[in-house]
Amino acid sequence: MLLFFVLSRAGVNGEIYPFAFAMLFALAWANQKVWLLAPAYLIGCIANNYSFEGIISTVVTVLLLVLPYYVHIAIKKPMFKWELFIFAGLSQLSFVVFSALSGMQIYYIVLSIVVGLVYLYLSVFVFESLLRRGFSYKMTLPEVIAGGIILMSVASGLTSCNFFGFSFLKLFVAFCLLAISQVTSSGRTMIFAALMGLGSLISGNNPIFMTPFIIWALAIIAFKFSNRIFSAMALLLSEVLIIFYFDLYYGFSVASFLPVPIAAIIFLAIPKNFYQSLSLLLSTGSERSGVKCLLNRNRDLMQRRLNRLGEVFYDMNAVFRSLIKKEASEDEIKEMLYEELKSSICKNCPEHKHCHRTFSEDTRKIFINLVSIAFARGKITLLDLPSYLSSRCSQAGRLISEVNTLTSQYKNYSQLVGNIDTSKLLISDQLEGISLLMKSLAGEVDTMISLDGAREQRLIDELSSNNIICSDAVVYERDARTFMATLVVREEDVNKLKLQGITSKICGNKMVINDVYPTEKAGLVAVNLKTAPRFDCIFGLASMTKSGGSVSGDRHSIERLDGDRFIFAICDGMGSGEVAGKKAETAIGLIENFYKAGFESEIILSSVNKLMNLEGNDIFSSMDICIVDLKDGIGDFIKMGAASSYIRGEEGCEIVECNSLPIGILDNAKAVTKKLVLNNQDYIILCSDGINDAFGSDGEFKDFLLSVKGQNPQEYADQILERALAANSGFAVDDMTVLVVKIF
Repeated sequence: MLLFFVLSRAGVNGEIYPFAFAMLFALAWANQKVWLLAPAYLIGCIANNYSFEGIISTVVTVLLLVLPYYVHIAIKKPMFKWELFIFAGLSQLSFVVFSALSGMQIYYIVLSIVVGLVYLYLSVFVFESLLRRGFSYKMTLPEVIAGGIILMSVASGLTSCNFFGFSFLKLFVAFCLLAISQVTSSGRTMIFAALMGLGSLISGNNPIFMTPFIIWALAIIAFKFSNRIFSAMALLLSEVLIIFYFDLYYGFSVASFLPVPIAAIIFLAIPKNFYQSLSLLLSTGSERSGVKCLLNRNRDLMQRRLNRLGEVFYDMNAVFRSLIKKEASEDEIKEMLYEELKSSICKNCPEHKHCHRTFSEDTRKIFINLVSIAFARGKITLLDLPSYLSSRCSQAGRLISEVNTLTSQYKNYSQLVGNIDTSKLLISDQLEGISLLMKSLAGEVDTMISLDGAREQRLIDELSSNNIICSDAVVYERDARTFMATLVVREEDVNKLKLQGITSKICGNKMVINDVYPTEKAGLVAVNLKTAPRFDCIFGLASMTKSGGSVSGDRHSIERLDGDRFIFAICDGMGSGEVAGKKAETAIGLIENFYKAGFESEIILSSVNKLMNLEGNDIFSSMDICIVDLKDGIGDFIKMGAASSYIRGEEGCEIVECNSLPIGILDNAKAVTKKLVLNNQDYIILCSDGINDAFGSDGEFKDFLLSVKGQNPQEYADQILERALAANSGFAVDDMTVLVVKIF
């Protein structure tokens, strides 16, 4: 009510009064409650002008706001900004009529409405930013100008608010200057004083308050870092000088002097904590050196802790490797079993000395040969005993039984120890992987972050000038080639193309949105942008289950990894059906999660291979992996028992072959790896055996790939599958999967 009362008295040269109705519509647009605004406007404006014309004009203005507002609510259709301006202009029809009847010059009437609509535009511009972003942000230059004009209109209205010489303008300005000096910079204090003086000047072409307000501001600023009492005393002394020495008010009265001491008393009566809280509220965060130091200190602490954790896991890896038992050689095992047989069978035999002393070397060779046969065939029989031994040895039957028992027991023990050692080695690999991962993370956080304040402010200003409200921005270089920017914007601004365009221009890099996440303020989200990688990719997939089968034994993975990398993989479970599919699904799930966690390729495949080998069944899986680095344009091919892969470019087609064993056959099976440079418009083709075997040879497949037309990788994959099926008269003799990736 007070605001509308003051603005209804705010005029330009005492001729036009365009501010009150514009403020009413601006506040309504800024989501202030209309059912509160309407009565406040009615009371405030009628209190200023309670003539018949004044009351009718006020009521018509309110009706032209309330009726469209609730109509739009009823039809559930939002009001557009241009509609707001039309209704605001129409709300002044009664003013136009009454002004024309009273003889007011037409250009004053038109000027009043035009100035009011311009004031409405400026108010909407400021409130959209202020009410959405809050006070804690640095205003752009257009916002400062618009806000300054609003302050001048308030000063214009207060100029005419006098009560027997008591100036409410002086009371308001004196208190505000004292308060502003405590919570913000000296420059802003001076600007506020100048704006208040200009507002008073506009009201009636009288500069009487211009100089006094500037003098007040200078006096207060001089003591702003001292006790608050000194600032208040400086204000009082400057007012005394203005009255009695400079005589700027052209006279003295007690009523005209009282506003200044009353403002000083109110200022001192308010607790200091209030001004400290207000200072935090108005803080723009332009100087964030403390935040920078804290951020870099935390990164330094994290880097050291990660390094130490890496060392701990590396030491644990060494301990586990030392626990692995060294496997005895074949000759040592046979010698050990020979001694065991000699001890258990021949110890109490009457011919012991004759066999193991007179013919010791021959007896030893016979026993070791029997053990070798048992290891090779699983057991020995009477036919395996040489005639020399079977005719002389009274313990032949027992010897055969003991050889078979010992070799069987040793095989079981050896397998158990091997599995235990494999498990230890697996754990050791994981500990080594975690150690390397920790050290890699430590390296990532080791570099000091330097926030770019100049770019951040330019970003906020330019986004705001393009109607993208940005309340905060953080810009820094993650490495020599990667810029990172985090912007706090309205939810509706996230999908605006200008957001990425402006950020790219100011950062000097093509920026793309990496992720979007909510903030603690409703309606605002944080948008994380980063330098776009040099390449991008699209992909297509085509597959077919083996004819007569219901479940495919092939599985595939397409995942985006950190650092602008993609993993494309096909896992082919040997055979087809549910069992093969589950085996492939387990293998590819493990590999996918290991890669997403950040482990190295060698450790991943070694660990998965050992895990699959521990299951002990005879179903194995081939693995075909391609890691595409979009930043560098590099393709890492990793293959274990997989079909050949292909890179079809504009100048030819390259074959990536594989000659390694599938996953899960041997503990120490090694993957085939190859690193290749990728170019624009390259196609990467990964496929399972069902596709590759349908062609006569890799060369035939290569020739077909070169003949395929079209740019869409999905069409490419479909044509490959169709050709593979056609080669077998439309039947899928095995599970078929083909994955085509296009680099551009």
